Amino acid sequence: MAKRSIKVAFDDSKAQAKLDAMLAASRSAVRPAAQAGAEVLYQEARLRCPVSEAPHFFYGTSYKKTGQRYLFAPGTLRDSIYQVFSKDNSQGHGQGYDRVTYHIAWNHQKAPYGFMVEFGTSRAPAHPFLRPAFDARRNDALQQAKAEWVAKVGQVIQ
Repeated sequence: MAKRSIKVAFDDSKAQAKLDAMLAASRSAVRPAAQAGAEVLYQEARLRCPVSEAPHFFYGTSYKKTGQRYLFAPGTLRDSIYQVFSKDNSQGHGQGYDRVTYHIAWNHQKAPYGFMVEFGTSRAPAHPFLRPAFDARRNDALQQAKAEWVAKVGQVIQ
């Protein structure tokens, strides 16, 4: 008696290859997407940073001992704002990332008085610019990051 059977074979290698390509594209798109979002916040922080109309002095903590004071040109704090990729706070490597962090802050060497502007002192009120920039544009930054990610990953999906 002859066996009667139906053989069904399924080769998913093409599907697996496509999924692998999508995963690789997704991981390689994370860093550019995060940078696109960070750029939105960076630009907003620069716009919101107060700029004095005239040069001003900063008296360091050792002023009473040394009498040393530092003169800063208008816009020094704004011009010291930067954004930088944080390798230590990101997960992944050069071929792709699962999570990426960018820091936006001011250079404390160029503008050591930044904390006093952002948070105020016992004698001077705060003039925050970093937190308000984040609060005002976080949704725009997320949308920009998503758009960048979709654009990069969409090239592989099609």
